[in-house]
Amino acid sequence: MARAFNARVRHCEFKPGDLVLRKVLHITPDSRGKFAYKYDGPFVVKEVFSGEAIILRDMDGTENALPVNADALKKYYP
Repeated sequence: MARAFNARVRHCEFKPGDLVLRKVLHITPDSRGKFAYKYDGPFVVKEVFSGEAIILRDMDGTENALPVNADALKKYYP
């Protein structure tokens, strides 16, 4: 079963300077239910670590302190 799943997984490689969207993982009290945004961003990849942890920064240059797992990101194409 694992082999069948792994055959269909698409691996994304991120490089510094790529634009990405971050999945919203928390539910806010003022959310709009099923109409809430699923992704937040765009962000710029600042640094990529070996364990698929990625440091992001906003488009205006402010850096996010916590690393984000690569599974919660997808590439953004403007």
